[in-house]
This record gives sequence, C-alpha cells and structure tokens, in this order.
Amino acid sequence: MEKEWLKRWNDRYRNEDYAFGKEPNVYFKKELDLLTPGKILLPAEGEGRNAVYAAKQGWEVTAFDISEEGRNKALKLAAQNDVHIGYHVGELPELDFEEESFDVIGLIYAHFPAEVKSEYHQLLNKLLKKDGIVILEAFGKNHLEYVLRNEKVGGPRDAENLFSVEELKKDFPDYDYRLLREEVIDLNEGNYHIGTGSVIRWTGNKK
Repeated sequence: MEKEWLKRWNDRYRNEDYAFGKEPNVYFKKELDLLTPGKILLPAEGEGRNAVYAAKQGWEVTAFDISEEGRNKALKLAAQNDVHIGYHVGELPELDFEEESFDVIGLIYAHFPAEVKSEYHQLLNKLLKKDGIVILEAFGKNHLEYVLRNEKVGGPRDAENLFSVEELKKDFPDYDYRLLREEVIDLNEGNYHIGTGSVIRWTGNKK
C-alpha cells in the first residue's frame, strides 16, 4: 500500500498546475548564477523547477524525489524548455550515486522525515566533491508560528522536520559557511508557498 506521505505528494503533483510554480527558487537562482556550470544534484526536486533552470544555464543535472508524479511533471517541464535532466525516483540510500561526484548540491525545501534527516545529510555530504558547494533554503524552527497562522505559506507543522543553524553545522561539519542564517522572507512560489515565513539560507564550501 502506498505510504501516506508518498500519496500526499503524488496527489499534489498529479494536478495540472505546478505546486510551487515553474520558476526557480529566488535564492537558488541567485547563488547558482555566481558559479561556473558543472555537475549538480537536486534532492527532493519535485516538479523540476530548479533542475530545469540549472539545465538551461548549462549544468549537468541529476535530480531525485520519492514521487513518480513529480518526475513526470519535471520531465514535461524540461521538454517544454528543450533541456535534459536526469531524474531518479526513490529514497536516497537506494540510489547508487558515486561519492564525490557532484560540484554542487541544491537543497531547496528538501524536508526529509525527521528520523532520517541527519542520515541523508551525511550521505549527501559524501556525494559532494572537495571544494563543492551546498545551496540550501528550507524552513527554519521559527517557521512554526508562521505556518500555524497561515497554512498557505507551506512547510512542516512540527519542529522536528524544520531546520536549525546548529543542526546543519552538526550534519555538515567541514564547511566554510559563506552564509548561514535564519531570516524572515515573503514567499510567492506557486500555490503552496504564499506568504511570510522563516527560512534558513545557507551557502557553504566543503573543505
């Protein structure tokens, strides 16, 4: 039987509209535009908005998600933009990615379940090359008060699935933190990230 959380994402992505829009995340775009294209991995990539943008800029893109429906939408968006993305469906431990094979990992609202979050972060760290870069935007611990006031802003409704600066430093210990902070921003991404929320933004280089 399909897991409840997987069913939720497949049902959301099955709709014709793109849940978080077709445009890339603002912070991801800003940071990626500063870099020379190489190989990028996008976990929990959903409907492909960031993957397609990266491919349009000349990056060799690999993405994955648990949702088959997300993959279908991502490949449709890639075709509309005449680019190719490599897209896998499955859980990270099941996907046979080579260690130290990516120049950049983009973690854009990649809220893995609390019980595996740190494990997945450590696995992702092994996939990044030395001097590679992580670009992350995700909801921080302070976001809980915002989503309880306005569910349209999206994000988990329990603190364990939200991010903190301290947790990220623990999961990714050997990095130069060019930027790592929680800040309040206004989101306008598709139908499910609408309103004011508190996010962690991090760009770091692996030592």
